[in-house]
Amino acid sequence: MVGSLQRLRSHLPGSLAGTSQLRDVHPITVELRAALSEDRVRDDGAHRSLMSHDASVFDGGNSGPVCYPVSADEVAAIMKIAERHRRAVVPRGAGTGLAGGAIPLGAEPIVVAVTKMNRVLDIDEGNEIAWVEPGVINLDLTNHLKPMGFHFAPDPSSQQVCTIGGNVANNSGGPHCLAYGVTNAHIVALEVVTPSGEILELGGLDAEPLGLDLRGVFVGSEGTLGITTKVAVKLTRNRPAVRTLLLSFSSVRDAANTVSGVIAAGVVPAAMEVMDQPITVAVENYVHAGYPTDAAAVLLAEVDGLDDGVDIDAERIRSIGLENHATDVRLAADDSERALLWKGRKTAFGAIAQIAPDYYLHDTVVPRSALADVLEEIYAIADRNDVLIMNVFHAGDGNLHPLIIFDGRQPGVLDRVHQAGAEIITASLDAGGVLSGEHGIGVEKQKFMERMFTADDLDHQNRVRQSFDPGCRSNPGKVMPMGHSCADIQALRAVPRDVWG
Repeated sequence: MVGSLQRLRSHLPGSLAGTSQLRDVHPITVELRAALSEDRVRDDGAHRSLMSHDASVFDGGNSGPVCYPVSADEVAAIMKIAERHRRAVVPRGAGTGLAGGAIPLGAEPIVVAVTKMNRVLDIDEGNEIAWVEPGVINLDLTNHLKPMGFHFAPDPSSQQVCTIGGNVANNSGGPHCLAYGVTNAHIVALEVVTPSGEILELGGLDAEPLGLDLRGVFVGSEGTLGITTKVAVKLTRNRPAVRTLLLSFSSVRDAANTVSGVIAAGVVPAAMEVMDQPITVAVENYVHAGYPTDAAAVLLAEVDGLDDGVDIDAERIRSIGLENHATDVRLAADDSERALLWKGRKTAFGAIAQIAPDYYLHDTVVPRSALADVLEEIYAIADRNDVLIMNVFHAGDGNLHPLIIFDGRQPGVLDRVHQAGAEIITASLDAGGVLSGEHGIGVEKQKFMERMFTADDLDHQNRVRQSFDPGCRSNPGKVMPMGHSCADIQALRAVPRDVWG
């Protein structure tokens, strides 16, 4: 115990190193360790520092004790301890979020990392349903299902590391969600733990569960309503035939117009992804997939289904591309070439490490008809703010992902990066778009909520939140603008900032 107290003192500011403060803060850690185990409640500086950040460019995290539960009962115990001590709780998956949603804000909230809850619990092939824990990695689930002829359709670019629980929290998408829908369309039921420690099941395995669709309310709530502890996911049957095309263009506008033309023709591909020339060059240098580095933009399009049908759709996409001045159309010859092309797309964000050490990946959605105009405005935004922006995006549903590349060691560069990000959001909203397609609101787009929603809209959203979490202690300081959720401010100030358990 003496050693533990000495370690505790070493992480506290000098003004809090007295024994009276230690008596005030020590019991919460003791209670958490009693509910879990000594090794699954970490309060050392290294763990708290690691959990104070996610994959976003936003600072300000201030983690308290970090818990690694392995069951819903343990999550419930954490919630009850937090409630007794008036402490906020922040759920965390793999920490790959890009909107700051997993950053612990305020008075050292308890971080609940669900990464040890990583089992595939049950697979019902007949009903095409699987129960999984929230810490299961997205791609691991698909690989687990592949021998049975199924996969999990939502496929974020981070699918090699992101978790199903994180996908649920942010209603994540991915390239193949054009045809198959985002995460919400693939979740049948959820087991969740509310901030008061109650374990609930939302939704159900029946075709039409009774009552309100609280499952749909919870998906995409970014941890503000509670913590997911078990997920019933729909299994998507693997299609017998797939065709993947790579179209090259001399302008980004021609690529965008091709996307609109394909959808207008009644063809709904499984995926349509566009990359502009700078990111294509970076990808090709990194993966060597055969991407054309002289094209202003490339369109990666994929159709799946029965053999005859995919051949017809592939030919239609080729024809529409040529009508929109495609300079080259290439059909992947086999599964190996197809996998290599997708490897290039899925690793695009890692490829920019050869250019600069940092990046800020944005996320907005605009109408397909506005794609070309908004992209031109994004290039103008880059020039105005003296930053480098590359574009890679889910073109089929208008989900833009401008990639702002920078070196954070340069003085003043972060100010320009954030200014460019704000202008991208404004341009997207002005074009009739929305704030996010899959990354969530987090802290990134919080202040823009008032531009998209009326005061009444925000009031009703806050009422829904408070029906689950009256004290707003579950992931406080996220999504809702502060002026529309005074309970958030109370939660953030409930405990002095420098006190942790």
